[in-house]
Amino acid sequence: MQNFRNLLKEAQKMQAKIAKVQEELKNKVVEATSGGGMVKVTCNGQQEILKIEIDPELLEEKDVEMLQDLVMAAVNEALNRSREMLQEELGKITGGAQFPGFF
Repeated sequence: MQNFRNLLKEAQKMQAKIAKVQEELKNKVVEATSGGGMVKVTCNGQQEILKIEIDPELLEEKDVEMLQDLVMAAVNEALNRSREMLQEELGKITGGAQFPGFF
């Protein structure tokens, strides 16, 4: 019974550390670009898109499909980088173990 209590306490400590890291990730950002930097996306560690910047030259070309593709590529890359950052931060706590539901 004591082992179970110790295990439960350790799980609660880990849960608190994970919650703290998730909160801190709100303030950590990653950036991704596409089109040679003509589209730039900033995302935080909780996979929230914070900013999308589009070079005005892209708008002059009036190629909507290209613009959509560049935005989508930059957004997907930013989200991937954010997930990698999340896994890295959680890995510091869990010793590299991955848990479903944490991307």
